[in-house]
Amino acid sequence: MFEPLGREPAYRRVCEAIRERILNRELREGAALPTETELARQFEVNRSTVREALRQLQSGGLLGRRGGGKRLYVTRPTKESFAGDFSQTLTLHEARVVDVCEALLAVEPGIAAAAARRRDSEIVRRLRESATRFAGADADRTIAVSSVAQFFDALAEGSGNPVFVLLNEPLMQLLQPGLAVIIDRVPQARRRIGMAQQQILQAVAAGDAAAAATWMSRHVQDFRRGYEVAGIPLSMGVGIDPAGA
Repeated sequence: MFEPLGREPAYRRVCEAIRERILNRELREGAALPTETELARQFEVNRSTVREALRQLQSGGLLGRRGGGKRLYVTRPTKESFAGDFSQTLTLHEARVVDVCEALLAVEPGIAAAAARRRDSEIVRRLRESATRFAGADADRTIAVSSVAQFFDALAEGSGNPVFVLLNEPLMQLLQPGLAVIIDRVPQARRRIGMAQQQILQAVAAGDAAAAATWMSRHVQDFRRGYEVAGIPLSMGVGIDPAGA
């Protein structure tokens, strides 16, 4: 399966050789990797070198174990792990609340429009369920915030575009802390969020991409205004707890 390495054998080269096979789909999701001993034989390196290479691939989400077993299988990084890494990177690059708002405005209307064009009945059901859950969370901020995230998640999956799904997840992670504060501090926030959800839901159910995009644009602009009304500076870094603003 693999050929011996040249004169610079190291865990990085082993790692890249296996990664290349995964990314070019020679090793597909669910495929079992040979044992460490067999990989060491094929690469003509020590098992410790192979072990470190496999550890790197596991940490990147490309390999995983099943049921606590020893065998490693090819996996796909989850959107949650991607979002966590991406959000952390944005924090270290000093992204601000205003940057997240601009990104939401650039991305989310397109996601809503794509979901409306596909008009998937299961996605419509999930949107309705999330909107109903939000409407019923009068006194529970945690449920309200998670319901908003679920609504956006359903739209992203409804777009049928994996790039949209992966872009949406970190944006939602960055939005949620501020949204919790907005819901607490802005009296009209729940009403306006609920109204926007209903309008977007109706547009997606009707297959009206233009209306879905228009209402999502208004929805995102409302979030930005909500930050301002709640007293959260738009210049605040995304890694800072907005509750302290």
